[in-house]
Amino acid sequence: MSVVVLGTGMHPWGKQGRPFLEYGVAAARDALRDAGVAWTDVQFVVGADTIRNGYPGFVAGASYARALGWSGARVASCYAACASGAQAVDVARTRILAGLCDVALVVGADSTPKGFFKPVGGDRPDDPDWLRFRLLGATNPAYFALYARRRMALHGTTTADFAAVKVKNALAGSLNPMARYRETVTAEQVLASPMVADPLRLMDICATSDGGAAVVLTSESFARRHGATGPLVRLAAVSTVTPTFPNTVLELPDFATDSCAAVPPQERPFRAAIAHAAYEEAGLGPEDVSLAEVYDLSTALELDWMEDVGLCAPGEADKLLREGATALGGRLPVNPSGGLASFGEAIPAQAIAQLCELTTQLRGRAGARQVPGARVGLAANQGLFGHGSALIATT
Repeated sequence: MSVVVLGTGMHPWGKQGRPFLEYGVAAARDALRDAGVAWTDVQFVVGADTIRNGYPGFVAGASYARALGWSGARVASCYAACASGAQAVDVARTRILAGLCDVALVVGADSTPKGFFKPVGGDRPDDPDWLRFRLLGATNPAYFALYARRRMALHGTTTADFAAVKVKNALAGSLNPMARYRETVTAEQVLASPMVADPLRLMDICATSDGGAAVVLTSESFARRHGATGPLVRLAAVSTVTPTFPNTVLELPDFATDSCAAVPPQERPFRAAIAHAAYEEAGLGPEDVSLAEVYDLSTALELDWMEDVGLCAPGEADKLLREGATALGGRLPVNPSGGLASFGEAIPAQAIAQLCELTTQLRGRAGARQVPGARVGLAANQGLFGHGSALIATT
């Protein structure tokens, strides 16, 4: 049995200051319209949780079902930081594969505060996320900068390379009507923007945003019975693996990790393992990928993720960038949606938005940012504390 992405929907991202439910419901209705199914046809709703929007955000699945109109559909809600959307997709996909439903709706939306994210819930000295802010001063931009410095030391990457990532993604974002930032930028503008955490400047770091995204997933048999036309986009794999000790992710939120397990050591570092588990499930490899949506919280992290997901060898991402291979029109476009550089972070919606982009590209409906002949799309991102995700969609 295959699971099909029958419909996608998004609410434009930005800072509109509206309740998250408005964004999620708009995206859901858009996805239902795209799929050609009625809300009452949906048997299962999964909401990716937002933890900054009160109790309705913690029970997002039920909140969306209520807002769309109680219909008897079953619901679930899940939170995994930036991987929330992918884990919500995985829950819905698994239920379809188990034969427990034919039609599922997955929704994620956020309404974010001004400025960079901070811990939620007050003082929590038993929480490593709180501790890294309080004890280390390691805000998100600070540890993005540590990664950037590490890359510069290991691979000779320059601030001009980081700026080139932003220029590339801004061009793609200028062609995406859902993106928050729709203007192109120059390398000179990036390098002249205010310093936030050396070597990263303001334009190197993604913003926080409001926004929403949704997908309608169905069994392939339902899609056929429903008369779906055009190429069907199949969700070939979803990976939500956790680290295997001792190859845990080198990231400050995990600085207190002291776990171990009696299992064989992992062959790959954690972030690489996320994507490679998806490749194994799909029966594909990095060489099959037509386009990739990766986790560009900063310009430097895009380069790291390209290597982690196997699109090139360690230290080779800069070369692909300089050659234009990862730009629109290149042989392997990375973040053709514009990425987080153009959207900003609306945490529960991010991975769902990535799947929306993969689906749009594989259907051949991306307009000016279309990747010619796209057949396989990969999306990857990572949340806190070992939450990771990768999705593979194919035609």
